[in-house]
Amino acid sequence: MKVAIVHYWLVNMRGGEKVIEVLCELFPQADIFTHVYNPEGISDTIKKHPVHTTFIQKLPNARRNYQKYLPLMPVALEQLDLRDYDLVISSESGPAKGVLIDPDALHVCYCHTPMRYVWDMYFDYRRGAGRITRWIMPPLIHYLRLWDQATAARVDRFIANSHHVAKRIQKHYRRHADVIAPPVETTAFTPADEVGDFYLMVGQLVRYKRVDIAIEAFNRLQKKLIIIGQGEELEALREKAGPTVELLGRQPFDTIRDRFARCRALIFPGEEDFGIVPLEAMASGRPVLAFRKGGALETVVEHQTGLFFDEQTPESLIDAVKQFEANSDRFIPEAIVEHARQFDRAIFKQRMHDTITAWLQESQSS
Repeated sequence: MKVAIVHYWLVNMRGGEKVIEVLCELFPQADIFTHVYNPEGISDTIKKHPVHTTFIQKLPNARRNYQKYLPLMPVALEQLDLRDYDLVISSESGPAKGVLIDPDALHVCYCHTPMRYVWDMYFDYRRGAGRITRWIMPPLIHYLRLWDQATAARVDRFIANSHHVAKRIQKHYRRHADVIAPPVETTAFTPADEVGDFYLMVGQLVRYKRVDIAIEAFNRLQKKLIIIGQGEELEALREKAGPTVELLGRQPFDTIRDRFARCRALIFPGEEDFGIVPLEAMASGRPVLAFRKGGALETVVEHQTGLFFDEQTPESLIDAVKQFEANSDRFIPEAIVEHARQFDRAIFKQRMHDTITAWLQESQSS
């Protein structure tokens, strides 16, 4: 059986690329197709496979500014000749599922999210764009929206990474999706013997993560908050940070693992499609204070592995911190770790294997 794995871009190792790693293990014979490939930022597991790129790879500064070529990606995908493949697995949160395949092949799409800048977060992205970009966005995004919805019909089976995303697939594409949570390396994290006096945030510093809420809340609380991550908001957030808030930028994994294990709790004020960071904190035995929306509702168990706050405001987060500190003894590290292990990488791998195998058998018998 010939297998093709299609991923939007391979430039670094984040949640989507961790899914590709597991797919590479499940299908060691697979070829990989992507718009842009930077082998320096990709794991050895993926690099063992043949990687083919679209013409986007040859455009100026594509490895760094690949997202600026988004309007060209639908055309680029449709130039890939995948007619010889029996199974095509697309990994979607940027343009990936719109490939053309043989009529007898099975196309499975693992959807991390329908493109946020095209659908529900369009106005947020446009508001934060430059003047020229704001002017050209409406016609370009209109075209991308039509293409994105139309190419959903090219997929035989959808898998969503959360029930939250499955609802959005139903809303935007009018398609059903099975749900398989993405892989989390829970065994890479361990609890610490002693907890520190700080709270923690980890992740990309972009607008929708709402790091500004956390900074304002901890400025007022005058409690220590450590923020690990890099992104377009870094300098603006540093200007807002008071003396108790420390932005460390990008850090090595050993530092991140240590901070996970020793923080009082993880702060998670954004709305995520799933959110692997809260589970990494829970695998370290630490609770999570999360905004009550999105994927966090499927990973955080209130009063057992964390607490929710209801509004994306500093005031709401402050109330959650105070409630947590008044009841911190209720959160048992061993129980939190046990909950996180339900999302382990091995479980994801087995579920993907069983699901795709069943669909292949069904497709072949029909």
